[in-house]
Amino acid sequence: MQGLISYRECYQSGVKRLHAAGVPEPETDARLLLEFVCGTNYNTLLAHGGTKVSREKEAAYEALIKRREKREPLQLLTGEQDFYGLTFRVNRHVLIPRQDTEILVEYALKRLKSGMELLDMCTGSGCILISLLAMTEEVHGTGADISKEALLAAEENGRRLLTEDKQPEWVLGDLFSVLQGRRFDMIVSNPPYIPSSEIVSLMPEVRDFEPVAALDGGGDGLLFYENIVRQSSAYLKQNGWLIFEIGCSQGEAVSGLLKTAGFAEVEIIKDYAGLDRVVAGQWNGRELCLIS
Repeated sequence: MQGLISYRECYQSGVKRLHAAGVPEPETDARLLLEFVCGTNYNTLLAHGGTKVSREKEAAYEALIKRREKREPLQLLTGEQDFYGLTFRVNRHVLIPRQDTEILVEYALKRLKSGMELLDMCTGSGCILISLLAMTEEVHGTGADISKEALLAAEENGRRLLTEDKQPEWVLGDLFSVLQGRRFDMIVSNPPYIPSSEIVSLMPEVRDFEPVAALDGGGDGLLFYENIVRQSSAYLKQNGWLIFEIGCSQGEAVSGLLKTAGFAEVEIIKDYAGLDRVVAGQWNGRELCLIS
């Protein structure tokens, strides 16, 4: 049934409500939610703003605006997020892919070659692993996570976005616990790295709706880096690469962990804002030093 409100009026109502709720970029979110509900695009607002919106779509839009007013992330409302040219399905069991993480993908692509064995530790939605496999040929990928729900989301994304010959293996376990006896040419990871005490101060979109287990990196935020670095020598081939995403203040600390453990070619890579974002090192086969 045709409603009484126009497309433009619907949008304007959404903007007003999101602005009053303190939502960042209310104009963008109101527009994207309306496009999601109506199956339209940006041109609709510009060229066809007077078109009447059906009562059903108006009600659906109203429901999503109400959820966004409570700071539920836009990506959870639409169920998807674009990352490295691909559209990933997301839910409350995985971190929402972020543009900063594309820096890790770009760096890893420079090192990946056909025939390599690739491991994505703490894979979450699978966005890193799937993006790397989509951009390479004859690379065998494995994604590991402690969350069964996250792996189900990653597996769905893999089925949707990769051809059959590029499908990765998904393994459930605590870090390397189910990978004994295997070695990889490259390990990539975006592990939890927020210090425990800082979780409460995060934006409500993150603090209240994304999985805490995928955020909390322990007292100083370095817990997972320490554990992965400590164990990684048993799972990397000679001259294999370990590549992390990091918090912008963790470059020196994480690069120090790799150097102490015997990694060579340790490098800190900055993001487009000039902030430390990725740390990488090459395993040279020396005995791993203990990290206290």
